[in-house]
Amino acid sequence: MSRLTRRPQPGRIRGTLGGGGLLFNSLTFVAFFAIVLALHYMPWGSWRVKKVQLLIASYLFYAAWNPPFIVLLWISTALDWYVAKRIHASNSRTARRGWMLVSVFGNLGILGYFKYGAFLLDNWAALMSTVGIEWQAPGWNIVLPVGISFYTFQTMAYSLDVFLRRAEPSDSLLDFTLFVTFFPQLVAGPIVRPADLVPQFAERPAPQPGRLPWGLALMVLGMFEKIVIADGALAPAADAVYGTKDAVPWTDAWLGTLAFSGQIFCDFAGYSTTAIGASLALGFSLSDNFRFPYAAVGFSDFWRRWHISLSTWLRDYLYVPLGGNRKGAGRTYVNLMATMLLGGLWHGASWTFVVWGGLHGTYLGVERFLRERIGPNRISRTLPFQIALAMLTYFLVNVTWVFFRARDFGTAWRLIGSMLAFGGGTPVLDTSVVASVLVAVFAILLVHGLMRDRRIEDVASAFPWWLTAAIVGGMLFVTVITQGSNDAFIYFQF
Repeated sequence: MSRLTRRPQPGRIRGTLGGGGLLFNSLTFVAFFAIVLALHYMPWGSWRVKKVQLLIASYLFYAAWNPPFIVLLWISTALDWYVAKRIHASNSRTARRGWMLVSVFGNLGILGYFKYGAFLLDNWAALMSTVGIEWQAPGWNIVLPVGISFYTFQTMAYSLDVFLRRAEPSDSLLDFTLFVTFFPQLVAGPIVRPADLVPQFAERPAPQPGRLPWGLALMVLGMFEKIVIADGALAPAADAVYGTKDAVPWTDAWLGTLAFSGQIFCDFAGYSTTAIGASLALGFSLSDNFRFPYAAVGFSDFWRRWHISLSTWLRDYLYVPLGGNRKGAGRTYVNLMATMLLGGLWHGASWTFVVWGGLHGTYLGVERFLRERIGPNRISRTLPFQIALAMLTYFLVNVTWVFFRARDFGTAWRLIGSMLAFGGGTPVLDTSVVASVLVAVFAILLVHGLMRDRRIEDVASAFPWWLTAAIVGGMLFVTVITQGSNDAFIYFQF
């Protein structure tokens, strides 16, 4: 396999990120978080002392992967702290724009060097080869810093918000530094906006009954999604189907793809839910990152429900600045496609991710075209039509997951062909794995359908406290006995 076709695979990841790390799904993190929580709620110490404790804990959390990369956090923090101050103090639009570009190029330069250096070199070598020039790319053995795609977007948003006059720079370097490094969401989001989190650090959170136990309950739910469903029930099928080099029957191809669609949701939503729960247990509120996306009716609805913090970031800082839908129909489609292509590339340095983004851009463009010409009507509002459209959305989303999961285009096209029943192959899934996938995927779709227009907090509050406690206790028991395999979260590699 050439270097051009190698890419990180969103499957089971161990030790590929420069160190072991404090994984949420590890006993080490449980001990770490218990200590942080105990120190945070000790009756002594000023609020400033508590914030310093959280900052130190966040640096220790990140250093567990690769200590030298803390320097990158410092660089990103110092860059946008200084740039935002300069933007705010500048009266000249030219100067403001210049400082804004310092932030953009500085952050994207760091991200590009570590994440896209090898990708660019390999593609340059391929381009030279097409014109008859043999150029050998130098070795590029750079470790990808965990979470770099997330925290660079967060710090860059801080400077962009000041430039766009959506916010003023913080008066507290400590609060801003804690915003950049806050450990629950540091390495895989949600991508938090400065205006949503920095003000929460200004003063000690007011006591709220039930906040700590509900935060812990969300952490249990997140770990249940990750360990029991994603790793236990679904990952074996996805790994088997996407790991084979041979053709598989259409049934295995579909089961492997459905397994991955459920795996990546439960893995990533499990991380986000755990991060939100850990933050809430410490007294801070993070916004939802998922709202039952497999119940989406259409693709704009899907992106209002899937990885919300990224989709809204791309909308506000890329799609709208490009012109959004304000410059005519043709430009709108171009802006949509450009946004989704770059969103795909954000996920990884591989053309398969670009194709994944391009497919979603195509879906969104076609949907917009049809809505503009057909518009809402009586039939489109009926329940059968909505269900059919939700099923079509889910089907086409699963097609895109093939390119997201496949290690190269050869694997992707082979799986697509099998899913369309072109040719046969050797089965790779046994009966127990098939049953596990069917039960798990059915359960995910059922929950998403029932919870489509609801919030988990509202549903839980309608139950007696003892029933909620029993459900959480049951999930905790199943999670503990499942144990898991200490696999890193899929989005850690992005």
